[in-house]
Amino acid sequence: MRSPTTRARAVSLLLAGALGALTLSAVPAASPAGAATAAAPAATADGTTYLVGRGIADVTGEAAEVGMMGYSSFDQKATGIHQRQRSRAFVVADPGGNRVVYVNADLGMIFQSVRQGVLAELGRRYGTLYGERNVLLSATHTHAGSGGHSHHIAYNLASLGFQKDTYRAIVDGIVESVAKAHDDLKPGTISLGRGELTNASVNRSKAAFDRNPAADRAAFPGGIDPSMTVLRFRQGGEDVGAISWFATHNTSLTNRNTLLSPDNKGYASYAWEHDDKGVRYLDDAKGFVAAFPNTNAGDMSPNLNLRPGSGPTEDEFENTRIIGDRQYARAKEIHDRAAVPVTGGVDARLRYVDMEQVTVGGRFTPDGREHRTCPAMVGASTLAGSVEDGPAIPGFTEGMNSPVAKLLEPLRIEPPEWLVGCQYPKANLVPTGLVSSVVPATPSVLPLQIVRIGQFHLVAGPAEYTIVSGLRIRRTVAAELGVPLENVLMQGYANAYSQYVTTPEEYDLQQYEGGSTLYGRHTLPAYQQEFASLAAALRDGTPVDHGPLPADHSAGQITLQTGVVMDNPPAGRSFGDVLTAPAPSYARGSAVTAEFVTGHPKNNLRRGGTFLEVQRQVDGRWVRVLDDGDWDTTYRWVRLNGVLGTSKAVLTWRIAPGTAPGTYRIVHHGDGRSLLGRVTAFSGATGPFTVR
Repeated sequence: MRSPTTRARAVSLLLAGALGALTLSAVPAASPAGAATAAAPAATADGTTYLVGRGIADVTGEAAEVGMMGYSSFDQKATGIHQRQRSRAFVVADPGGNRVVYVNADLGMIFQSVRQGVLAELGRRYGTLYGERNVLLSATHTHAGSGGHSHHIAYNLASLGFQKDTYRAIVDGIVESVAKAHDDLKPGTISLGRGELTNASVNRSKAAFDRNPAADRAAFPGGIDPSMTVLRFRQGGEDVGAISWFATHNTSLTNRNTLLSPDNKGYASYAWEHDDKGVRYLDDAKGFVAAFPNTNAGDMSPNLNLRPGSGPTEDEFENTRIIGDRQYARAKEIHDRAAVPVTGGVDARLRYVDMEQVTVGGRFTPDGREHRTCPAMVGASTLAGSVEDGPAIPGFTEGMNSPVAKLLEPLRIEPPEWLVGCQYPKANLVPTGLVSSVVPATPSVLPLQIVRIGQFHLVAGPAEYTIVSGLRIRRTVAAELGVPLENVLMQGYANAYSQYVTTPEEYDLQQYEGGSTLYGRHTLPAYQQEFASLAAALRDGTPVDHGPLPADHSAGQITLQTGVVMDNPPAGRSFGDVLTAPAPSYARGSAVTAEFVTGHPKNNLRRGGTFLEVQRQVDGRWVRVLDDGDWDTTYRWVRLNGVLGTSKAVLTWRIAPGTAPGTYRIVHHGDGRSLLGRVTAFSGATGPFTVR
């Protein structure tokens, strides 16, 4: 990546690019917030009979001419779709009426803006049934989605500001998935399975990991967290869904990719849902829902050769498939033999904490003395990037421990000495916590949450936790609750986003993750202290203070991204016309490409629909067999002439070896915008061709 040459570019590189982002109602809907739950329900040999529901919906954002979220490369603008992104939701209600909503979405992060939008819409639909405390939203952390859905400046810079259509697609899709799960509630059981997966991750910050005490390192002999935890959901005697937690970055696709994709964890879901269970996403039918959330993946990379797009092969798309398939295969094995019944009631606690203002007691600090967290600060090591997963900026290296005046100067921000001392030994670069703006650069007030489903507990944190950070939080919570460590799981990328959390020992080395730990050396101890307090309240059945509510910054959002002015077909052509036709015949294993006259995909995101279909002729009818949510298809949008508004759609189908022989065609669906702003849908189809 080129060095920054303007203030906006510098800020984007400093902040946006280096970012790599089940709750239940503790009381019946009519009970006051914070009241203790009912006594645990009776359990059978198969576990407690809950009401369980599952749902899935499309959250794919704008597919062209919008910056992508995760790598902060200005050159990485979306040009189409490899696979659609989806939200997967589960609702669990115990016999006492307490319930939880757990969501895992194919997104880079769950920003606070998205959580606020989702909760507002759930409130409009369901009143107090689903609220702050009993809704947990988490992200897979794909780096191949549309950006611009945060209300904080730092996370919208690479997308040139807030993108309302992407934001609405995400909020509406998450709400739709929850509504489907709500409507699907039926008596069922949950079982718990555990196992290990050792060939889908590598520690990308081993030098920092090695700074931790031997007792912490001993928990991870290979320097990775191989644990996989699976919840198996059944309605009656039917398997209806699974949640499979495993720590690895969802970054098999690099910043060279410009197609929207759920990356390796999305492929794992697709392999289980579509390939194994026969789910057809565009059909109006219930099907198996397989979520693959992350845990404490802050220093876990899927790039096994510790280079972007490298490992186990040198093909980033093949790596996406392989790492995803390894997660799916192991999860299914664990799921099929999951034998531990989940028993007992559901409960949760949530508190908002100003992470810039926490006084941390000596019980949680390395030296046993009281310390404070700091206003947020992005460190110089953040600019180095994680060279194993993302780009580095020339002249910046991990481990930098001195101020970098050259990049501070164009930003006209000089951190005060007290903040330099508070953040020591971080090479202070941008004090985002002190940036004065109508819209803040990074968040300070964050949601911390613990959810209980029977004997299983989720610690939901709004950041990327390294494996040792996650371990320490889990140990703290397990000790406070008096439960086995294995029954406490760290759910990162949850409810909001605030970059990384390292241990104090890792922070001192100032690798990329340490430079991106916003609130200083005692960020992790602050989390341990606050989660311990929540755990104690959960254990004792006592309410907790809500804490300071985060502000709603929706009114202050701006965008520098131009919208669609108009679309025009080339002279002598109409929308939907075929520009390049397929050949008459193809062998299985080859690729079919067709090009169409099209309009801009921003005119209609076609959420819940598709820009393409592969259709097969069956008994004289054309039947859809694939769409733009399938692994073997790609939809690319190509601008032909910006002045005239002409563009084309390039649709590709890689014919899988097991494809049935027969007669096929490619269909394109699109929308054109007139100069007066009228949007009109159209479709076009190629002539038939055979697959032999």
